[in-house]
Amino acid sequence: MSKDERRGLLARLGDEARVWLATCWPLFARADQLPPDGDWTVWLVMGGRGAGKTRTGAEWVRAVVRGEPHAGGPRAGRIALVGETLQDVRDVMIEGVSGLMAVHPPGEQPTWSPSLRRLVWPNGAVAQAFSSEDPEALRGPQFDAAWADEVGKWRHADATFDMLQFGLRLGARPRQVVTTTPRAVPLMRRLLKAPGTKVTHARTADNAGFLAEGFLTSVVGRYEGTALGRQELDGEMVEDRADALWSRAEIEAIRITGRPTMSRIVVAVDPPATSNRTSDACGIVAAGLDGEGRAIVLADASLGGARPEIWASRAVALYHAEQADRLVAEVNQGGDMVASVIAQVDPAIPVQMVRATRGKWVRAEPVAALYARGRVRHAGFFRELEDEMCDFGLDGLSGGRSPDRLDALVWAVTALLLGLSEPRVRGF
Repeated sequence: MSKDERRGLLARLGDEARVWLATCWPLFARADQLPPDGDWTVWLVMGGRGAGKTRTGAEWVRAVVRGEPHAGGPRAGRIALVGETLQDVRDVMIEGVSGLMAVHPPGEQPTWSPSLRRLVWPNGAVAQAFSSEDPEALRGPQFDAAWADEVGKWRHADATFDMLQFGLRLGARPRQVVTTTPRAVPLMRRLLKAPGTKVTHARTADNAGFLAEGFLTSVVGRYEGTALGRQELDGEMVEDRADALWSRAEIEAIRITGRPTMSRIVVAVDPPATSNRTSDACGIVAAGLDGEGRAIVLADASLGGARPEIWASRAVALYHAEQADRLVAEVNQGGDMVASVIAQVDPAIPVQMVRATRGKWVRAEPVAALYARGRVRHAGFFRELEDEMCDFGLDGLSGGRSPDRLDALVWAVTALLLGLSEPRVRGF
């Protein structure tokens, strides 16, 4: 139809018919915005910026609350809404321009109670808001459906998603939709490999009719075809961040089998500021110096959510197992307490205390340059450490996580090849 023909048709419709037409999602949704056929537990919607992911998630929740045939499953009465932060859940998933409040016609809109973090529909269905910053909040509640948004940016991604799975235990067929711009983080890889996952893709260009022309010409035109554009515009899973200091191909090229003879070995420790379940990990990495003057990464014994005596015991055990000659510990978070905790485990170990005076990126750049020059090797596979290396960009790790394993690696290589300024050694 021409514009005039469409206006004429709409003018002949009554108000109720126009509202129905504007809110009948299957009538104008793209194929990738409707639930896939078949039996699935997770519907993973991978899309670029502005590709319509939020609308897809909100319309799916509306459909399962109403028990619509296109929902791909039975009616749901208890729904979890999980975002990067509670503010994101409210501003994007609930009150956003494509969020839950916007997709419901008058008379069907749920009531939002911010203090209770709860949405209640006229038919009695209830949705609760949760944040990836607090996985423990998902311990206890139970649901028959969930919408998880931007999991590629979640802070405690695996812990939050795991807690959500334990809560999806109501109804005959619990299901969840995950909407995200993909990032090469462990949870994304895990979802893509899971047998119960169905994946749909959406590009920014697919939704061009609903985006500002200036955005399309300046942003899309600038980044189209680049690695960053493939991730942020085409919704592709790009394993290496465009601005990362390391690439997976580079790490594979410097991997070795076996262990050469070492002239010295250090164990580097990057302690967390706190010691609870959601604390940053304690980075613990061992590296040695071979006969050719190269740093060889030997072990990654990092662990998360541990009390000081636990990570100190782990570091001391690695020190003895590798027959190291020094333990290097960053003391920004704990000062002399770090050396004291280690001394309580083994007072004979020499501890070199180092203090970071520059940002993580600035400290990591010289170490990345050593990798590029072939001065560092990996003696084996260190999946979680290498994930951090290939996800470490100008703004840190995806989702604001702390690069604790990488920090320990940087300290170890710096101690072996670059030297540490103003060393303070306890234990000699």
